[in-house]
Amino acid sequence: MANHITTKWLGEMRFESTNPSGHNLFIDAGPDNGGKGEGYRPKALMLSGLAGCSGLDVAGLIKKMKLQVDDFKIDIEANLTEEHPKYYDKVVMSFHFYGDDLNEKKLQRAVDLSVEKYCGVMEMFRQFAEITIETYFHKKSA
Repeated sequence: MANHITTKWLGEMRFESTNPSGHNLFIDAGPDNGGKGEGYRPKALMLSGLAGCSGLDVAGLIKKMKLQVDDFKIDIEANLTEEHPKYYDKVVMSFHFYGDDLNEKKLQRAVDLSVEKYCGVMEMFRQFAEITIETYFHKKSA
């Protein structure tokens, strides 16, 4: 087991979690659940993990393929089930690429490689959620 984190209770509904990278993050419930909203929510953190995993893949492929991209972002919308334990059953992940000289075919290939082959978090999400991937290309000059 190479991955080890420790999550320590800081009182009330707040926790501090270590990370193998050496960076810590805080987890807290919102005011409606007895917290102060001074940290990440666990389920939202899962979505950030999904975006981060795929984003790192795509960024690495952009560099490897020497593609011109001014900026890109990943938006995720996820549906939580109604019954406890609530979990994400539907996830829509939208990749947005910005630039004047976008190679749409190669960028789509980078997204596909991440989604279908490299992103382990994506594979974990596939075990419990229906995932839809969308890719958008935005030229900066009209």
